[in-house]
Amino acid sequence: MRPPLASWMTPVDRDILEILENGGESELALTPALIAVNTDWGHQTVREHVSDLRKHGLIEYHDQERGIYRLSDLGRQYLSGNLDAEYLEDIEE
Repeated sequence: MRPPLASWMTPVDRDILEILENGGESELALTPALIAVNTDWGHQTVREHVSDLRKHGLIEYHDQERGIYRLSDLGRQYLSGNLDAEYLEDIEE
């Protein structure tokens, strides 16, 4: 079962997190362009949502210079259902 979305989230955000999770196999570290290639979302849309997800602590830089992102511990907790979406309402780094 997919976790509920926080009020600021859209399906784009959940899709980005799930792509990085890679089905629970080996997690991926990807650029926004590669995330867009692997979803139905456009590159610019993904870039905007990646920024929001990072601000809210759900993803982090794997390599900041190259713009590569990965799930954060908070993002893993959210996807596993161990973090209530309400908790994400007040987080912004």
